[in-house]
Amino acid sequence: MNNGHVIQTRDLRKIYRVGKLNVAALRGVDLAVQAGEFLAIVGPSGSGKSTLFHIIGGLTPPTSGQVLVAGQDLAAMSEAERTRMRKRTVGFVFQKFNLLPNLTARDNIAIARHIADNRKPDPAFDDILRILGIQERLDHKPNALSGGEQQRIAIARAVVNHPAILLADEPTGNLDTVNSKTVLDMLKDLNGRLGQTILMITHNPEAATYGHRTVQMRDGKIVDAEPGT
Repeated sequence: MNNGHVIQTRDLRKIYRVGKLNVAALRGVDLAVQAGEFLAIVGPSGSGKSTLFHIIGGLTPPTSGQVLVAGQDLAAMSEAERTRMRKRTVGFVFQKFNLLPNLTARDNIAIARHIADNRKPDPAFDDILRILGIQERLDHKPNALSGGEQQRIAIARAVVNHPAILLADEPTGNLDTVNSKTVLDMLKDLNGRLGQTILMITHNPEAATYGHRTVQMRDGKIVDAEPGT
């Protein structure tokens, strides 16, 4: 597998043991995502989309199959190497903002740089802050920010180290309609202006329209996919 894709999976399968039963969360998923693509993965609860998210992000190992992220075979990596990949190659945005309540927005973002041992000055990050519209909110703690602002801070934290891939799991799940649109517009802007590769999981068909392409999952399989680029 290669062909210039930043994410590739082949015959990806994941089986969980629940009591005496084997439950198949993924049943042979083949997926390819181009660099710079904004891909939306949609499906009902239990369709396997969150399991796919966690495997691509190196958070959960597959039962079988192959996963390449930015050209790296996850199965061939040690746990330490997968940890480094999560720090530098993949950024995560979750439904829950996961901001540290006692720190300002600025310090919540700075923690991601510290964890990745990223000490280089980064004037280009100012462009990201402008796109996200949070320059004036950096000295506020999370409890002084709206839900939409907190999610934008979480996005800034996810991309501060310029990861090749941004994985977003239901990024608007805790937001109202207005803030959902704002966050989705920001993601689309990051993708369009900076070429950030984004894989977004959502159950919301309207949110999925922000992507270049949509993949639908059901019962652990891809059941419908628009052609890749």
